[in-house]
Amino acid sequence: MAQAEQTTSDSDENLGPFRRWAKGSIQDPESTYRGLFYLVMVFFLFTTLFPLYWLLVLALTPSNKISNMGLLPKGFNPGAFVEIFQRLPFHVYMFNSFVLALLTTAIVLVLASLAGYVFGRLDFPGRGPLMLLILAISYFPPAAFLIPLFRLFTGNIEILGLSTPMLYNTPGALLLPFSALFMPLSIFILTTFYSQIPDGLEDAARIEGTTRLGALFRVIIPLSAPGVATAGVLTFINVYNEFFFSYLMTDGEAQHWAPILWGILGYQGQYASFYNLMAAASIVGILPIAILVVIAQEKIVSGLTSGALKE
Repeated sequence: MAQAEQTTSDSDENLGPFRRWAKGSIQDPESTYRGLFYLVMVFFLFTTLFPLYWLLVLALTPSNKISNMGLLPKGFNPGAFVEIFQRLPFHVYMFNSFVLALLTTAIVLVLASLAGYVFGRLDFPGRGPLMLLILAISYFPPAAFLIPLFRLFTGNIEILGLSTPMLYNTPGALLLPFSALFMPLSIFILTTFYSQIPDGLEDAARIEGTTRLGALFRVIIPLSAPGVATAGVLTFINVYNEFFFSYLMTDGEAQHWAPILWGILGYQGQYASFYNLMAAASIVGILPIAILVVIAQEKIVSGLTSGALKE
């Protein structure tokens, strides 16, 4: 027995470090899984939280000391979080982004619910190719629509001899592109959930006298709450953080519905850039999204996984 253990020990010593690790992993896979989980979690937390930490370092460092920065702030200047509201009406920019995201989410959920009901619960010719076409449109680069939309929103296109209304610097110039950009993903998510609702529940509501539209809002949507919440939260976050159309469809003035992006860039002047104020504004700007994700995280996770697990 002792000789066998000695032989095993000698053979382990002859193995390289990688082979010894592989052999140990086979013998005790649970510890290997646990170690890999901690490794991935540390990597994820570092890559996720370090940018936020760096923003905090820049925000707390006075603007005249932001050079050759290390990992710690050079000084302590929490007044930057107050100064961002004194130099610019940053709260108005945040309000604009919040309202635009809220209105876009409402428009997308209503239209995507109707489309999701049609694709998920009705059988008609060409349903599959039409869904693929909708998803393909979502992969078009936004820059491809910029010039025609800009001409349309600035009233430089005539339809039946009449010029289009001037939508530049109005919410309409942002709501229409936002709704079109984020509609396909919501349609796909809601189609997946609506198709999983048993037909008997809708038939029971129809027997009671409810129309198809009533059954959608009274039966289908409540039973698909995780999917609706997922589509709504993802749309809200994407619109709130949108850069391209937000930058090009307004002139940057807060009273013209310029979103939060313009507010952050407003601290960058022609001759000086207040990086501490830009960092502080970025931290304040992401607080609504962070609060929303914390509140709705269970709905988001269940919504993203239920579509793959339900039968």
